[in-house]
Amino acid sequence: MSVSVNCVGGDTHNVFVYGSLLADEVVHTLLKRLPLTTPATLHDYHRFKIKGRVYPAILPVHNNKVNGRVLLGLSGVELDILDEFEDVEYTRTDVDVFLADKSEKLQVYAYVWANRNDPNLYSEWDFEEWKQVHMNDFVKMTSGFMEELELPESKPRVQTYEAFYKQENDKPLEP
Repeated sequence: MSVSVNCVGGDTHNVFVYGSLLADEVVHTLLKRLPLTTPATLHDYHRFKIKGRVYPAILPVHNNKVNGRVLLGLSGVELDILDEFEDVEYTRTDVDVFLADKSEKLQVYAYVWANRNDPNLYSEWDFEEWKQVHMNDFVKMTSGFMEELELPESKPRVQTYEAFYKQENDKPLEP
């Protein structure tokens, strides 16, 4: 596959995803379509679990790498939706990823955890485990977020997440 889609700064945008957005169901719920994707690796970052959350965070960590995929050719409106979804917990950052199919380097956006010193980050987040244990509820929460986003006075995603998981599970999320 040739990646000729404009990168950061053009009319379309490419975003490296590494957590819940690896699931087509979540991406489709947010964007109402499935954009083209390509597998990619982000070097010198680590994907952490977050105490009290079911989704991960990435932060720079020397000699580590995060495998994920790049969502290709997103519109400005779609990028805005992802910005809202990632909320204040993440900072959209320019990064270089290596495409798995060609080891070609591509500059893209990635959502990096905003609090570099967060004591709630630990271990390694596992997508397959998340898929089995949390994906169905997360898709429901994401659907509620999108419904909320349409309202004139919408709640931020973090509030939607916290309200959903308190209401749905009424139990501690994870250690």
